[in-house]
Amino acid sequence: MTKVAADFLEQADEKAFDLAHRKTISFNIGRYDAAVARGLAKFENLEGSKRKAHVIKWKVIENLDKFLPEFEANFLKRGGKVIWANDAAEAQKEILAIMQRAQAKTVIKSKSMTTEEIHLNEFLEKHGIESLESDLGEYIVQLLGQKPYHIVTPAMHLSKEEIAKLFHEKFQTPIDATPEQLTQKARELLREKYLRADVGITGGNFLIADTGSVALTENEGNARLCTTFPKIHIAIVGIEKIIPSIADLDLYWPLLASHGTGQNLTVYNTLLSGPRGPHESDGPEEMYVVLLDNGRTNLLAQKEQRQALNCIRCGACLNACPVYKNIGGHTYNTTYSGPIGSIITPHFKGMKEFKHLSYASSLCGKCSEVCPVKIDIHQMLLLNRRDAAAEHQNPKAEEIGWKLWKKGMLKRSWMDAVGGKFKNFLLQKFFKKAWGKYREMPQVAPKSFAKQWEEQKKTKLE
Repeated sequence: MTKVAADFLEQADEKAFDLAHRKTISFNIGRYDAAVARGLAKFENLEGSKRKAHVIKWKVIENLDKFLPEFEANFLKRGGKVIWANDAAEAQKEILAIMQRAQAKTVIKSKSMTTEEIHLNEFLEKHGIESLESDLGEYIVQLLGQKPYHIVTPAMHLSKEEIAKLFHEKFQTPIDATPEQLTQKARELLREKYLRADVGITGGNFLIADTGSVALTENEGNARLCTTFPKIHIAIVGIEKIIPSIADLDLYWPLLASHGTGQNLTVYNTLLSGPRGPHESDGPEEMYVVLLDNGRTNLLAQKEQRQALNCIRCGACLNACPVYKNIGGHTYNTTYSGPIGSIITPHFKGMKEFKHLSYASSLCGKCSEVCPVKIDIHQMLLLNRRDAAAEHQNPKAEEIGWKLWKKGMLKRSWMDAVGGKFKNFLLQKFFKKAWGKYREMPQVAPKSFAKQWEEQKKTKLE
């Protein structure tokens, strides 16, 4: 077992029995469930919308080599610049080069999972550049020195009392401050940062091929400020975020909003197609889009699993997953947690280190049921398990164990040759630890069902 897998099991064990944590998550996800139910009820034909969204994304992922150059060409026409980054190191290097050319020292960021994926804040800090999160949830976890807990709601694991305590310690606000007062304080602290930041950095919810635009979706307006005040704007976006046409946004924006937060549409929806034009008063002087691979083409190469690239990062599968609801987002130790993280991370970061995430599932299928682009998530988890076994990524002892189990199961007489007493001994001796300290091993009957059936038939004949 790798250290990453061992840490996952240890942290999962701890979080699953942290009652305060579970209470907070249950409360927050309960509110989410109620809001999403209302949001989804507004669709006249939800299943039809999901099918259409799936087909469009399937078409895109199968033709990335056509749509990405189309986006690049249209974005360049508007004066933007495109950078292709194979991995996190390349993306970091290119972003640093832009900042050094501009002699930039401060960055204001809107919420972006791709920047978390390439560990941008830590990288910039090492090079003497201040990078500040402007999304309230991201700002809170940054103050705590933590990573985002959830794809959509980074501070979902914190209660309002815990956030009030944090602000009291950092900014001397009242210990019993209301959420409204805390939000107002954050606004006061961040407003000056927008004005003096040298560079604004965002992600991108969608890349639009036919207009060469980056589509941003948010509820706080911070992304608009990040892209308006600084002279340079850098958008870091995964190559899978492309959609063919601006007309497709009337499908994807409502699907993302309803599954992400239960809204009909998020409050701020912005299209950015390049730097400020000669007759425009707002916007940056330079705009860059970093097209990030970082393992995505590894997943693209898997014909059966590449549909995971359809994901629009709504977070619905996380909120539906019974495992996520019990062990939380930080336990996964990766940028993308929950069911979607479990299927893409082994391809992004390596099967050997992260195959265990594909086993962290009950396979109940709820994740597939709620997905707005109809990714067959629980089937992808099984395919990852299959690949891990085929590549001999599992421990040798486990492989031998399964081979012996298969041999026994294929020959009834072999199974019956070993009595229940010996089977119970094997379970207690070799499988008790894996079964878990909070559970008792099942007791095997002294005789197998087949033997009992034979004896019963004999008794009836006599």
